[in-house]
Amino acid sequence: MITRTVAAGAAIAGAVTVAALLLAGAGRTGATPDRNRAVAAVGEARTGRLTMVLPAAVSDRIYAAPSAVGRPIVVIDAGHGGQDPGATSVSGQVHEKDLTLALARELRDTLVERGRVRVAMTRDDDRYLTLDERAAVAQRLDASTFVSLHMDSAPNPLARGATIYSLSDVASDAEAARAAAADNRGGSDEAGGGSVAAMLSDLAMRDQMNASAEFATRVAGKSAGRFELRPEPHRFADFHVLRRAAAPAILFEAGYISNADDELLLRDPEHRKAIVLALAQAIEADVATRSRIES
Repeated sequence: MITRTVAAGAAIAGAVTVAALLLAGAGRTGATPDRNRAVAAVGEARTGRLTMVLPAAVSDRIYAAPSAVGRPIVVIDAGHGGQDPGATSVSGQVHEKDLTLALARELRDTLVERGRVRVAMTRDDDRYLTLDERAAVAQRLDASTFVSLHMDSAPNPLARGATIYSLSDVASDAEAARAAAADNRGGSDEAGGGSVAAMLSDLAMRDQMNASAEFATRVAGKSAGRFELRPEPHRFADFHVLRRAAAPAILFEAGYISNADDELLLRDPEHRKAIVLALAQAIEADVATRSRIES
C-alpha cells in the first residue's frame, strides 16, 4: 500500500466545519481516538490537503505524443478481464472482456494520435483487476478523467444501443440500479460509517458527481447520430469504480452483445471507430472546459 496527498478542492471549507463538529462531539463523549482523528482532519482541511491510502501499482504507464507532455491524464478502464469474462455474446463466439480491451486500445491510440491528452490504461492485456485497483490508477496519477468501458447484456434479445452512466447516490431507474449492483460485485464493502474521512469524502463527492454528469452529457451529445443510443442514454447509479476514481468519470456501455445486430457492430472495427471518435471528442472537450474553469 502507498499513500498519496491530494487537494481537497471545493469541499475544504465544509470539511473544516464537519471536522470541527466531530471534534466538539468527541469532546462531549470523551472519545479520545475520534477527537485525535478530528483534530488531524481539521488541520488537513485547513491546508487543503487530504491523505488517502492506495493499493499498490498495477500499471502506471503513460501513453502520449511528444507534444502532449504535461497535458491532463485520461485513464481508460477496459472492463472485466482474466477469470472474469463479463457477458458472453449471443453467438457465443466472443466475451465482453475481449471487446472492451479492443475498444480501450483503439480509444487510447486515437487520443494519443490527436495529442490533446495523455493516456493511461487500467489493463492492456487479459488480466483480472479489482474495482479498487482500477480506480487506484486514476487516483495515483491524479487523472483528469476516468472512462470505464463495458458491453451490455439483457434477457430481452431486442434490447440494443449504448448507455452512458455517471455516478449518483440514487439510481435514475431500476435498470441502472441493477447494472450498478452487478458491476459492484467484487468491490470493497467499506461503508465509512460516519468516520471523519467518510464525511470529508462525501463533501468532496458532490463536485465529482456534477462534473461526471456534465461529462456524460457531452458523450451523449457527441454520440448522437453516429451510432445507436438507448432512449434517454445518460443514466446514473452508485457505481463503486466511479465513486473511487476521484475524478470526473463515466461508465460507457457500448451496446448489447446479447443482441445479434449489436454484437456484429461491436465486433466490427469500423463501427468501433465511430464510438472511439465520439468518446475522444467528448473527452477532449470536457478536459479543455474544466482546465479553463480551473485556471
